[in-house]
Amino acid sequence: MRFDVLTLFPDLFRPHLEQGITRRAFESHQVDVHLWPLRDFADDNYRRVDDRPYGGGPGMVLLAEPLQRALAAVRDARGGTPGPLVHFTPTGRRLDQALVREFAEGSGAILLCGRYEGIDQRFLDRHVDLEVSLGDFVLSGGELAALALLDAVARLQPGVLGDAQSHAQDSFSDGLLDCPHYSRPERLGSGADAQPVPAVLLSGHHAEIARWRRERALELTARRRPDLIAAARAAGALGAADERFLASLGL
Repeated sequence: MRFDVLTLFPDLFRPHLEQGITRRAFESHQVDVHLWPLRDFADDNYRRVDDRPYGGGPGMVLLAEPLQRALAAVRDARGGTPGPLVHFTPTGRRLDQALVREFAEGSGAILLCGRYEGIDQRFLDRHVDLEVSLGDFVLSGGELAALALLDAVARLQPGVLGDAQSHAQDSFSDGLLDCPHYSRPERLGSGADAQPVPAVLLSGHHAEIARWRRERALELTARRRPDLIAAARAAGALGAADERFLASLGL
């Protein structure tokens, strides 16, 4: 799949794309990322891509015309795979695992990273197919949101994670938060303050371990994100054993 990124700051992307386990997806071009510096599409000697807003007020607005030239160049380069234009903004659809899976199973997209006070609304009205938000807060630009999407999509690609089951057990993969995880040593610290690994995880009894993990995920989700439990119930995703366990917690 191919992602084209329209940005004022392409250098923000390169270190992330070259680090960590997800770099496998970028190096192999399973997730093929192309960076398009917006100033390359300015038409003056100052490479200006922003100006003051009509009507006054603080900040600067990204101009429509350089963006239109950049978008035309991207679509020409993409040939037969145009892809949706995605704009990152607090007013957009909340990015969640379901939306990440949609992107991971698709052919890619064009990612528009805004800056300053915003983008000329006429460009957004004419060209943007989807607006996406990381949450109810404001960032300095869309680059971090674009990186979050690229990372989330990359880790879902075959062969990227060391274990093919890793992302299947992530938080939100089945509508619940993930359970706690433990590793060596078996006891952390000493004396009365020692913290042991839960005994069931050392038992070798796979069914009991699976049950323990499911119950911890249910408990954590019910206490921290009851909205996810309600959604799982509405979708019929909780079994009778799940409901019995939740009832035992008074939840």
